[in-house]
Amino acid sequence: MKAKWNQAYESQKERILQCVENFHSEGEILYDGRNMIKTFEVNGIKINIKSFRIPNLVNKIAYRFFRKSKAERSFIYASILKEKGIGTPDPIAYFEETSALAFKRSFYVSQQVDYDLTFRELVDDPDLPEHEEILRAFTRFTYSLHENDILFLDHSPGNTLVRRNNGDYDFYLVDLNRMVFKELTDTERYLNFSRLTPKREMVEVMADEYAKLIERPSSEVFAKMWFFTDRFQKKYWKKQKIKSLLKPGKS
Repeated sequence: MKAKWNQAYESQKERILQCVENFHSEGEILYDGRNMIKTFEVNGIKINIKSFRIPNLVNKIAYRFFRKSKAERSFIYASILKEKGIGTPDPIAYFEETSALAFKRSFYVSQQVDYDLTFRELVDDPDLPEHEEILRAFTRFTYSLHENDILFLDHSPGNTLVRRNNGDYDFYLVDLNRMVFKELTDTERYLNFSRLTPKREMVEVMADEYAKLIERPSSEVFAKMWFFTDRFQKKYWKKQKIKSLLKPGKS
């Protein structure tokens, strides 16, 4: 397999490679869905290994010859985030298995981050302690992404880890393979909040905090954020309804 390493972890190469080679028989499952994530302990360090699903035929060719794989992009983007001072688990390595004509398996390895909650808990539990304080701090974190010319396309509830830190909060981005690095327009900034929550009251808080940061009227910022949020939610639930109707046994 092709491998690319973060030099800071090269002394752990042999054991990490064993974890990758034995991925399906070792490790503790952290997530099992479209892709699988397992945790391993390597010489006292907890690591996560993400095994990406083998792509379809078109992407087998595309990733082999024309596009960077999700594993490679995750490694590169994590490295860029670290350079910019943005929280994300330390990138350790990525691995790709290919044949002469097609792309096969790939893995992304990162150091595990201990965290207290994800953004999703803010959506699910309005009575969560420090709810508004965390939400406002998260908004400032998102503003820092935008000011650093980072457009995180998967800015959704499960992809930000939150760790309490002596009255403050640290945020870590995960699932990094879809990002754009460029100066953002106002529309792109507002649109970047649209997938986070369907709750109007949460959007109101984020709009109020973001308005302070960009020195715009809170009502103006909320109107634009809510427009994109509402549009996304309607589109999402319409798609879910269609999927439900197409399931076997549905009339």
